[in-house]
Formats: sequence, structure tokens, C-alpha cells
Amino acid sequence: MPRTSGVADSFGASLSTPMIDSRNPLRPFAREVVYALTAGESKTLDSAAIETVGVPQPVLMENAGRSAAQITQCLFPEGSVVGIVGSGNNGGDALVLLRTLRAWGREVCAVLVAERAMDDPLLHGWDIPVIMDEVLDQSGWDALLGPCGVAIDGILGIGAKGPPRDRQASAIAQLNRASCPVLAIDVPSGIDSSTGAVQGEAIRATVTVGFGAPKLGSLLSPARVHTGRIVVVDIGFPPSGNTDDLAQVITPLWAQRQLPSRPTDTHKNAVGRLTIIAGQPGMAGAAVLTTQAALTAGVGLVRVCSVPENREILQRSTPEAIYVDVSDDEALELALEDTDAVVLGPGLGTNRLSVDLANKVTKGPGRPLVLDADALNLAAEGFFDLRALGKSRPMLSTPHAGEMSRLLGESKSNIIGDRLAALREAVERFEHCFLLKGTPSLISNTGRGILVGSQGTSDLAVGGMGDTLTGVCGGLIAQGLGVMEAGAVSLYLTGRAANLAARGASLTPSDVIRWMPDALIERGAGTSELGFPFVFYDADAAR
Repeated sequence: MPRTSGVADSFGASLSTPMIDSRNPLRPFAREVVYALTAGESKTLDSAAIETVGVPQPVLMENAGRSAAQITQCLFPEGSVVGIVGSGNNGGDALVLLRTLRAWGREVCAVLVAERAMDDPLLHGWDIPVIMDEVLDQSGWDALLGPCGVAIDGILGIGAKGPPRDRQASAIAQLNRASCPVLAIDVPSGIDSSTGAVQGEAIRATVTVGFGAPKLGSLLSPARVHTGRIVVVDIGFPPSGNTDDLAQVITPLWAQRQLPSRPTDTHKNAVGRLTIIAGQPGMAGAAVLTTQAALTAGVGLVRVCSVPENREILQRSTPEAIYVDVSDDEALELALEDTDAVVLGPGLGTNRLSVDLANKVTKGPGRPLVLDADALNLAAEGFFDLRALGKSRPMLSTPHAGEMSRLLGESKSNIIGDRLAALREAVERFEHCFLLKGTPSLISNTGRGILVGSQGTSDLAVGGMGDTLTGVCGGLIAQGLGVMEAGAVSLYLTGRAANLAARGASLTPSDVIRWMPDALIERGAGTSELGFPFVFYDADAAR
């Protein structure tokens, strides 16, 4: 029998949470609402606790260090513990952790890599060996780290910017070459906790224990590969004040609460009608995947509009959908009118017919619209005004980095280098909702914050996944979800279906569609092997 623990969700209900399933380790455990904070936002929260609520700084540090010690003891119960300690609060948290473990009987040692008193009052008089890094040669580092059960990274905190200085960089390099697991305090040293940038040496942690909230940069590439498993604990911060501008993680409970519900006395036209315009000759597959994904997401009626060359394969592969010949103006006009949402772009091409179809959609009824693939390329080439279109109806654009670079007129490397900035610029310039695909995918809309995907995996890096995601987005919008919520839930569902399929690099879009029903019926806050009530987020490493 798997071990279970009672964990409270955001409404206080007790959820039975089984140990992590080794086959599907990527479904995070989380409260319904989890914000991801930048360094500045984290410092504001810290100040609010100290200055407004009156929680003393030492109490916060004590809570952080002791919670991290409990996580350390749970995950790495054997062997000695070596803490690499910097000068700031991060180092203080590490000292509290070491002192706590020493009081519990563990063998511990602190290595100072900054100017800090060797008899730091945070040690409370415990006999903990303290060594200055400057006295350690390579054999000394090897003797310390080689046999230890876990090393603690308390070198740099959330305020660090740019590449680490030589002394800290040298310590980071020593930890990275060691064979022992590494637990990072709040963020791995060397990453930018706001942007996810890595500009020099950076810890590659096995586990990162975050305090109060996951740091936004730790969820973003390239930093995400440095964080390992992220466990976030409550240390006594007050509730966040104005949350409108804060990034929010797309958690299992949040995604479940957004899902549309069906009354018992319903029919196909009442649970969403979707029109999909996709597939130039030779690209029927994109139309098939988009259509199948939409149907699996629960939409009641799908019309797929494509060229006559694709009719047979569409009707053979997806007989549940109604085929519409795009050369039949009357039938196409009806499809665009008698619908709750429209998808434009998968496999569409950028030829004259594609331009004509895009014009019919953009000048037709103002139904909610999902733009993907070639529809975005047509917009980038100026065939229609993306900003005016976005202001005329609810709209979701779903570019990858290459498509975003064409829309913004920026290099692809610049988009990848600062995806947050690219997303914000696109939303501001074109005034509608954007889903920027990547690891993780990010979503934002005018007047809204950012939603951060939690189910990213490199298994999704295969042709046709974008078509599948677009179909789910369209299906959920047709069922009544707002464009931002639909995009976020679609990200969660497709990622979770991929993890449930558990096919690794062999994963195909058809696998995601096949496992979509299982992702849709899941309930609960996710899975974690940790039974501590102060843990409110536990997500395995992206892969």
C-alpha cells in the first residue's frame, strides 16, 4: 500500500495524497493558487512580514531553516551534511538548517565562502565544525563532499545578479563536480531568481527548497534545469496584497476548477460548437490532430473546414466532425456564423487561398478566435491587422519562439533569451491574449498577470503537438472558458496527458489525445511523498 498523507488544499479540505508515482513523477502537488514571485516581489513580502505584521527577521529565518532541515532529513536521511554558506540571509538559513540537524543527531559541517563570523549567533552555541573555504585545496573539498549524504547550497540568494564572483563561483564548481546530492536554499546559487537567466557558474541542485513562494526565475529556462525538484514551504509570510500583477503557476486544482461543467439535460449545440479552418493540400494531419484534440476536450460539435483534397482522410480519421469544403462559400459562411469559437491556422499554409480564408475569418462574425501557426505567419506578413483583430473579439494567439520573433520583428535568440519580456511586449502591442510556447509555456492577457505552465516536458518536442494544443484551446473556448483560462487549462491537460502516457521520447500527439480523457477526470491537488502540512508546492524536475 502506498504511504499517504493528509494535505490541506486552499479551501482547507483534507486531501489524501499518495507517494509520487515513479512512472508519472511530473504531476506537481500544490495548493490551488500558487504565485511565483520575482526577487523584488519576494523582498516586498518579506518586508511586509517584518514591518507591517511584526514578524521578526530571526523568526522568519528560523522557520525557513528548520523547515528546510525537515525536508533534508526526509529526503536525505543518511550520511553527513555539508553546508556551503554565504554572507547573506541565504547563508543564515543554511546555518539554521545545519544547527537543527546537529541537534537531531546528524553529523554536519559548515564551509564559509564569504566574510562571516565563524561563531555566528545563529549556531546557538552548537559545536558545529566551521571551515573557511580558503584553507581547502582540491583534496580538502573531495574529503568533505565525497562521503557526505547531502550538500547544502547556501551561497547566494534571490538578490544575486549577474555571474557569481570568483570565490563563490569556485565553490559552486566544487559542488557541481561532487557526486553527492545538493539541496539549494530558496534558489540555486548563480541563477537570476526573477528572469531565469544563468550568466556564469550555477548550482545544479537535486532539490530546491523555496520559502513563501516559488521564485519565478526558478521556473523558467534555462534556470529550471538547475533547480531539480522544487519544494516550497510556508514560513509565516502574510497573504500577498495586490496579486493582479503576480505570476501564477497553473496547478492541478486551479486547472480543475476552471473546467466547464455540463448540465444533465444538455445537447451538442449547448456544450460548444467549434469551427476549425486548417490543412492545405498535403497537410491534412494538422487538421486531423486539431479536430481530434478538440473533440476529446469535450466540445459538442466540430466543423472542420479544409480543401477537397483532405476530405477523405478527414472523414475517415474523424467521422465525428462535420467536413466543410472551403471552396463552398455558403457552407463556410454558415460554419463561421453558427459557431461559438473559431480556430485558424494549423497546416493552413501562406498561399493565396490561405490569405482569402484568413480574410473571411477576420471580416466575418466576431466569434472568439484562436490563431496558430500559419495564421500568425500571415499576420506577421501584414495580411491582416493583428491588433485591430484582437480588439474586435476575444482572441488567443499561440506562437512558438520563431513565430513570436516574426510578429515582433526580433531575433529568435532575443525571444528565447527573455521570454517574459517578449510575452509582455506582444500583449501590449497587439492587445489580446498570447500563449508563448516553450519550457515552460507562458500566458498573459491585457490587464492580467502571467500564468506559468507546470507540466513541461521535452517529450512534447515533436511535430503536431502545437496542433493538438490548439484544438484543446478551441474546444474549451467554445465551451465557454475565457481565452486566457482556456489556454492555461489546455497547457495543463496536454502536458498531463503526455506524462500519463509515459512514452518518453516516443510520445506522439496521438498519445496525448488518447490520454486526454484520463487527464480530464483526475481530481485532487497532485502527488507528493512529503507529509508536511507546511509544504504547499512540490514539483519534480522538468525533463
